[in-house]
Amino acid sequence: MAISTCIFDAYGTLFDVTAAARQAAQEPEFPHLVDNWVELANHWRLKQLQYTWLRAITKTHTDFWDVTQDGLDWAMEATGLSGDPQLRKRLLDLYWQLQAYKEVPQMLRALKAAGMQTAILSNGSPEMLDGAVRSAGLGQVLDDVLSVESVGVFKPDERVYDLVGRRFNCQRDEVLFVSSNGWDAAGASGYGFVTAWVNRNGEPIDRLPWKPQHVLGDLSSIPDLIGG
Repeated sequence: MAISTCIFDAYGTLFDVTAAARQAAQEPEFPHLVDNWVELANHWRLKQLQYTWLRAITKTHTDFWDVTQDGLDWAMEATGLSGDPQLRKRLLDLYWQLQAYKEVPQMLRALKAAGMQTAILSNGSPEMLDGAVRSAGLGQVLDDVLSVESVGVFKPDERVYDLVGRRFNCQRDEVLFVSSNGWDAAGASGYGFVTAWVNRNGEPIDRLPWKPQHVLGDLSSIPDLIGG
């Protein structure tokens, strides 16, 4: 079947999750962040993801904002920054205004011009995702924003991927699912979606039973991939 629907993970795929720490490091109030903002951002993202997996496994679901704060608290302690409540507040405020990667607006416009249905499918809460979409100005090029909060479990649980077919009335093999998370692309591939892994950092492929059908350096080639 032909692809009719393009579904995107949000954080790390459309939105740059390192942008909050990078922006704070450029502000004069936080000179102590200049040398270790990359380490902080990497710790923050990894712990955020790890906490979603653990929450799903232990059936102790909570809002993505909670795990985002928990991940930041761990990261700040690990980098010797836990005694700075002003920095913590600033980083959390910036997380609601994450920048989209530069190729995202044009890529989504091209998909809409080609008649594709487009949406986000994310661990993020509806409020967080609404803030990110509005901040990046992507509302007009997305048909919907789907959050795991409607099923109460984080990805890669199949109940999350079920949301796509329920919303767009499409078959699994009519969906191109795009994620920068290798584990997410693998899980979606096992579910039956056609998948593209956006491997911006040139990481090794995850050793899992399923593999993404496409591996890309960024999102700019997604419209060509659909056309092909």
